[in-house]
Amino acid sequence: MREKVEQALAKIRPMLERDGGSVDLMGIEGTVVKVRLTGACHGCPMSQMTLKSGIERVIKQEVPEVTEVVSV
Repeated sequence: MREKVEQALAKIRPMLERDGGSVDLMGIEGTVVKVRLTGACHGCPMSQMTLKSGIERVIKQEVPEVTEVVSV
């Protein structure tokens, strides 16, 4: 599952990098993916919307067994 999540994140990173940010996979616990937003994304007021509407949506499409993506 980790490899599938990494592949999904690779699809997302270019969009985040255009705005000066990125995302790192910190771990997977069961069906919950833990990520860290970095660069301009860290501390951005829109980061939770990016996390849920963007990152979580794409990961769930690519890896259906994932139930949630959280920022750590």
